[in-house]
Amino acid sequence: MVHYSESTNISPPLSGGQLDIYRKQASFKLQNMRIAIEDPERTAIKMKVWTYLESDPAYWPTNKILSSDEEKHKTAKLLEKFRNSKLFDSLHSWDYKTRTRYLITLNQAVEMLNANLSIKFALGVSLFANALLCLGTQRHLKYYKDVWSGKILSCLAITELAHGSDTKRLKTTATYDHLSNELVLNTPNIGAAKCWVGNLGRQSTHALLFAQLIVDNICHGLHAFIVPIRDPETLIPYPNITVGDIGEKDGLHGIDNGYVIFHYYRIPKECLLNKIGDINENGEYETAFTNPQELLGAALESLSAGRVAILQESSNTLIKAIVIAVRYSAQRLQFSDGEGNELPILEYQTHQWRLFPFLAASYAFKSFMHDFDEQYINVVADSREGRINVAHLPQMVKGIHAIVCTTKALITWTTQTAIQECREACGGHGYHKAAGFGDLRSNHDPRVTFEGDNTVLLQQTSNWILRLYNDPDLDSEMFPLSEVSFIKNKDIVLQRKYRNDVSIISDKFIMETYEWLICWLSKSTLEKMNNLRKQQKDKFLIRNQTQVFKARTLSLVFAEFLILTYFIKKCKSCSNDVRPVLYKLFNLYGLWSLHKHLAVLYQGGYCEGPSFGEGLSEAVLRLCSDLKPEVVALTDAIAPPDFVLNSILGCSDGKVYERLMEAFNLPDATANFNEDSILLQSKL
Repeated sequence: MVHYSESTNISPPLSGGQLDIYRKQASFKLQNMRIAIEDPERTAIKMKVWTYLESDPAYWPTNKILSSDEEKHKTAKLLEKFRNSKLFDSLHSWDYKTRTRYLITLNQAVEMLNANLSIKFALGVSLFANALLCLGTQRHLKYYKDVWSGKILSCLAITELAHGSDTKRLKTTATYDHLSNELVLNTPNIGAAKCWVGNLGRQSTHALLFAQLIVDNICHGLHAFIVPIRDPETLIPYPNITVGDIGEKDGLHGIDNGYVIFHYYRIPKECLLNKIGDINENGEYETAFTNPQELLGAALESLSAGRVAILQESSNTLIKAIVIAVRYSAQRLQFSDGEGNELPILEYQTHQWRLFPFLAASYAFKSFMHDFDEQYINVVADSREGRINVAHLPQMVKGIHAIVCTTKALITWTTQTAIQECREACGGHGYHKAAGFGDLRSNHDPRVTFEGDNTVLLQQTSNWILRLYNDPDLDSEMFPLSEVSFIKNKDIVLQRKYRNDVSIISDKFIMETYEWLICWLSKSTLEKMNNLRKQQKDKFLIRNQTQVFKARTLSLVFAEFLILTYFIKKCKSCSNDVRPVLYKLFNLYGLWSLHKHLAVLYQGGYCEGPSFGEGLSEAVLRLCSDLKPEVVALTDAIAPPDFVLNSILGCSDGKVYERLMEAFNLPDATANFNEDSILLQSKL
């Protein structure tokens, strides 16, 4: 394991062997690129967190494989230590924006080193506390203080055994009892058991439960409740609750995912988080809202906050994977040129084509997330404080939800693919546990399904786009509708055709082609829907039969377009020193992504003949070649310290083979192999 001690320098000196040969070829200053791609204030927060984590050996990662029980015990101990650190000393004196921005950045820093600790903290403390502020009222502040002080530990109980994505059909009930003034929680059947609840398996004392609220035999839909699960002193479950651990998982072994079944379990009426709805003194259900802005602001955050965190975590996982693979490929000499000189595998076109588009994607995703989560925080804060016109809020809520849904799918899937490609690009050495790819893969994999299955989320985005496509009153001045203002001119956009005299390697070509794709896929999807409607198909069948090759592709194209929209803004606003390289990354990500949609571009008549497809392929390869002198420095600009990267193949010092031998020769590498137990002895 490599340690990092330069806690205050956001641009620590880097040097090392073969890597330095490529570093010297870069056309930009490393410090300038780091500042361009991330706000120095956020970088400073991350460095503060990483320095704290490195200062205590308890946080140091290990390549020793622990049992699930050992991982859970270790993560529980780390959470207690982390929660009591000085990283949160001033937190509660800050305003909403400052506090939320700090916690988002802190969580990113922790997750890059220890995904288990990050998730346990988010579910057990920060997300629960934030939900109390958004969905609860004054009577719930006690829980807010208790969770931050460590008196309780929370979890979020939403998913049930039989229903996950279809939240409307969740079956757990909370029925109001007039006689006792209590709520009675019940799990009506086995399919209604809450499951996959992080922190619930062994340790949670309280759950933020989502259940159907029933008052006077009328169901008022899903509401949130604070539910005591275990005695905080003994961790013994309360009566009328069956709770336990779900067992072994493929990854994230430090999280005790659990299940819970309620047997007519009673809780005080005050456990209802009542900003959305309440039960008055007469036992009647009523809305607690006089200001609809507060309701919509709470809905916005409850829909999207967890997914925004997943976007950030996935983007950072992609960064770690590509940093490891590029640094390794710059040091790995294999095969010779015509003069007999061994070449780094980074020099080979196939290797560049495999890796460089993912490096471009990492810059595109990081640019998008840096600016989008700032917009997201501002919108939520402004809605909470009544600074947004109430007439605009519904569209803003739906738009942000649509953006988060589709970008979650694109970013998590891209990262999932990139991890495997990067692992393979490192050959057999990439399979060593100390290379880091195994942990990246197993810890990232659940992100494609939790907080919403990607395929289902894409349907929500396509529904939103299709509504906008036919909306003559589209307000293109309002965020996030401003990002799709070109739809108002769809008839003009659809007249565009590729011309051979147009330069493919340009932001104008890329963005205009994406606008055409979105308009054509919208038009094509709606036409298929109309044809099915003429065949007397019902609404369900129409939506079901227009997803593949139509609505699903539309959502993914829209996600790519959005990310490119944010990335080009970053390119245009940065310093002259780094702008040319960022433009190359923009063009590579844009053209590489467009290459996946060649069939649609030809099918829709945007282009014809072989020249377009051939030109697109050649442009991707040319950009890969042009970026070769820059890529090692580009990975340096986004790489975390070696201590956080935690890979023997990706260290910044260029000593890849020395690191490998250190991993081969760990002191306990021959433990448990002795003549009394395993080694076969000669009988002669």
